[in-house]
Amino acid sequence: MKLYFVIGLMCINLNGLAAQTESFTQRFYETYDSYKESALNNRRFKHHELQPLIDQHAKDFGVEVRKVGESIEGRALRLISFGTGPTDIFLWSQMHGDEPTATQAIFDILNFFGSSDFKSEKASLLKKIRVHFLPMLNPDGAEVFQRRNYLGVDLNRDALMLQSPESQTLKRVRDSLQAEFGFNLHDQSRYYNAERTPKPATISYLAPAYNYEKEVNEVRGKAMQVIGYMNRILQQYAPGQVGRYNDDFEPRAFGDNIQKWGTSTILIESGGFYDDVEKQEVRKLNYVSILSAIYAIGSGSYKDVPITEYNLIPNNDRMLFDLKIERITYPLKGKEYLVDIGIFHLEMDQPGHSDYWNFGKIGDMGDLSTYYGYKTLDGSGLTIKPGEVYAETLQDLDAIQDLNFTDLWKAGITYVKVEELPEDQKTLPYPIILVSKEFDRAKEKWDVNDTATFVLYKDLKPAYIVINGFLIDLSEKHLGSAIKNGLIIK
Repeated sequence: MKLYFVIGLMCINLNGLAAQTESFTQRFYETYDSYKESALNNRRFKHHELQPLIDQHAKDFGVEVRKVGESIEGRALRLISFGTGPTDIFLWSQMHGDEPTATQAIFDILNFFGSSDFKSEKASLLKKIRVHFLPMLNPDGAEVFQRRNYLGVDLNRDALMLQSPESQTLKRVRDSLQAEFGFNLHDQSRYYNAERTPKPATISYLAPAYNYEKEVNEVRGKAMQVIGYMNRILQQYAPGQVGRYNDDFEPRAFGDNIQKWGTSTILIESGGFYDDVEKQEVRKLNYVSILSAIYAIGSGSYKDVPITEYNLIPNNDRMLFDLKIERITYPLKGKEYLVDIGIFHLEMDQPGHSDYWNFGKIGDMGDLSTYYGYKTLDGSGLTIKPGEVYAETLQDLDAIQDLNFTDLWKAGITYVKVEELPEDQKTLPYPIILVSKEFDRAKEKWDVNDTATFVLYKDLKPAYIVINGFLIDLSEKHLGSAIKNGLIIK
């Protein structure tokens, strides 16, 4: 750990002004790598991988770990608590099994507090607050990387009937703690953007409504102030990439009800970030955001943030594609049309639910001028055409590694025939589409939901190749293998 960080952090007067608290939170970002939990680098981790980490933190000074419930399939739900102060802060993550980003950040925060440096200074903060983490509330869903639990219930719509044991546990823990602050930690689609901007909503916040009128009482108002504070911090690292989640009242949702029950509730949704498919930068921003909020609550500095700052955060919108191609020429039945094409890189589960492959799907076509892309290509002067088929039929998959993909692409070839295609395999780690020996040629018409594979020509020569939704610029000198999300189409 860098000495200037420790001294700067630990000498903060917790009763100081908001500006003081804000000034040191930048050091959370700068020194993050010192605390990042390396055992959780794959975001498709499972319940059994968390247990040794929880056991390890149970040995930290002042940390209490207790089992508070079980999932339907019998996986333990464990609450991690530390601090002796009068202000309880309760955080729970992964109500939805396929939303793991904040769970990773929780263990990064535990590493921060569990470090052996300057215990007495950290204790001064923890005399003001008591923190409670309930990570991975839906371990059965996480096991197969799905939103719902083993019963098929969305836990975030089970606050009233409490049909599932996981929901019952969350309600019981909330009621036993009567925490002043609660953090409901989720992931949202990477296709959300900050309203009317091309920037992804990397982090979105919400102070949930507790009634249909969306009234603001003291409890909800405090949540808005904490969010306003966190937004100030994140604007330093992801400017313009913070959104405000829709606050329509949902009477079955836990966030809305926990707000109603008297806990100032903050929803954090982890979205997308540029070139961060595995959400590791988003994880880091969670760490900074949550840890800053904990310190702001401990110091009381969030109280200096006017509620109006919350309302200035732009709304979430959903207007992003992974790839947007603008104004390409589309020949069809003897005529030419100008269209935009928006493409998604959808994650498709692999067996075992520990990995995935991408399906490059055409999400929309037509006038997409109000949409944005993580990558955008000006297609003016480019003509879309189907890819060609390689003249030779290969015997099996082993022969693929001998192909020169760059030469194929420059000849407009996107498809290769194979004599013997595996029965149960759909993907391959090569930038090409494999087809059966009966395949003739690709159709010359594209529709929404089709696989995005085609060639963009300029002056009768291939200028770009799109393989399963991934763009290859043929003008680049070092193409390499470019992508590794090929498909097998039988």
